[in-house]
Amino acid sequence: MSLPSVLIEQLKKLTSFSKEAFEKAHASGEQVTSIRVNPVKASMVNSEWSIGDSIPHSPFTIQHKIPWTQWGFYLSQRPSFTFDPLFHAGCYYVQEASSMFLEQALKQTVDLSKPVKVLDLCAAPGGKSTHIHSLISQKSLLISNDVIRSRVNILKDNIIKWGCENVLVTNNDPKDFAQLQNYFDVIVVDAPCSGSGLFRRDPNAINEWSENNVQLCSQRQQRILADIWPALKKDGILIYSTCSYSKEEDEDIVNWLMNEFAIDYSPLTLPVRQAGIHPDWGIVDTGIGYRFWPDKVKGEGFFIACFQKKEGGTEMAFKAKSKPEQVTRKEMELIEKWVRKDGRSFIKHINTVYAWPEQHVNDFSFLLEKFNVVYSGTLIGELMRDKLVPDHALAMSNRVADSINSMELNYQQSIQFLQRKDINIAPANKGWQLVTYQGHPLGWINALPNRINNYYPKELRILKDI
Repeated sequence: MSLPSVLIEQLKKLTSFSKEAFEKAHASGEQVTSIRVNPVKASMVNSEWSIGDSIPHSPFTIQHKIPWTQWGFYLSQRPSFTFDPLFHAGCYYVQEASSMFLEQALKQTVDLSKPVKVLDLCAAPGGKSTHIHSLISQKSLLISNDVIRSRVNILKDNIIKWGCENVLVTNNDPKDFAQLQNYFDVIVVDAPCSGSGLFRRDPNAINEWSENNVQLCSQRQQRILADIWPALKKDGILIYSTCSYSKEEDEDIVNWLMNEFAIDYSPLTLPVRQAGIHPDWGIVDTGIGYRFWPDKVKGEGFFIACFQKKEGGTEMAFKAKSKPEQVTRKEMELIEKWVRKDGRSFIKHINTVYAWPEQHVNDFSFLLEKFNVVYSGTLIGELMRDKLVPDHALAMSNRVADSINSMELNYQQSIQFLQRKDINIAPANKGWQLVTYQGHPLGWINALPNRINNYYPKELRILKDI
């Protein structure tokens, strides 16, 4: 692996950089694989995963626990996640270990036991959003946004797979959020960057790296931060991160931010050593942020910094111009056969039914009017000829009524279902029902007298054969 010599010369100016160790880490060819378990769904599979445990039908064991996150684990090797039904069930997310430090940034700066409004600005493909969702309370609100339309589809799929309920997925430019003055308690900006921190994982990133791209990214990062600044309320927390080693995208951005909004921002210091968990995490405190070097931590390159907004006005009163259409009493009689309705309002758009958290109906309605909302709450299904056709999102949620029939599949049957093939099974019941693997829902089938219809979404199906 030939690293850019210009980058190496620039990094020599950083006191925490070790050229020999850095180059050795990249030359080693080591690939670090890590996952983050879904705490809601893990309890239905194995809530006590620990070192040495095997994840069923996967050729690896858990090697180490990631010290800075409760639900993160290093794996002994990288398998084909495609052929693990638990992956498709949303039981875990494959995520780079260093970026999971977001959990410490949130836990040490925000009272997560209280309802908070969070914006994950550059959210696709969804690693940080699903992580945030696992940390915030059920009464909190998360807006998961990405400006690139094609990436939003992947983001939406991962939000649904994770079983999120109090989330809106949006496709907006950062400047659009300036209209929400003093609205968010937390804004997370995992900024688009030159990607040098991913060289070891993705050698193609080396060919795309250039000094010019670093400068372009730096300018873009400044614009993004300036655009979303008005949306953060007084005493709110801004978390900024990149997967770049370049000072121009890391410490220089932090200094720019403090100079640009000197009255309003102050940097926060996080203790990266925590007694009883890990004596030394290997994370470098630069004084205004935290660096992750691949020769010092078991993970890829990463930078993160936290700020608290000290000045600002009171939260503006946001109110939707019109109320969303509620389902009728007759329609509700159909829906409640399928769904646990506690704490949810059921909203109808033409014939599509969504479940929204009751406490956020006004926020959801207002945001739907002002933003390009791609997905909201939980998509329940379609009302068709006095029947409800359930959506895949309902199967992935924790909203399915206990009375709904389900059928457990073995491993081979689960893969066939996920490939959207015919499954050789004989359900005890006819009609709509969940199919599960190790107790966890994978999706819907409709058992008719002479056949079984597989309703796994075409766009999500496994295209390869084992």
